[in-house]
Amino acid sequence: MFSYKKYADLRNKKGVTDYEVSKNTGVPTSTLSNWKAGRYAPKADKINSLADYFGVTIEYFME
Repeated sequence: MFSYKKYADLRNKKGVTDYEVSKNTGVPTSTLSNWKAGRYAPKADKINSLADYFGVTIEYFME
């Protein structure tokens, strides 16, 4: 299962906003908000985009 907390920790360490992440990964800010609220889980391609952006593996985001 995707860990939003791990995403938020990386975002904060990098000093960027959800908007900046969205702009650089193509993952809409509304999608990030839905993950935070637990409305649905991200698809593999979106996790891969985040992993590439933050320089981590896909597995990093899994709990």
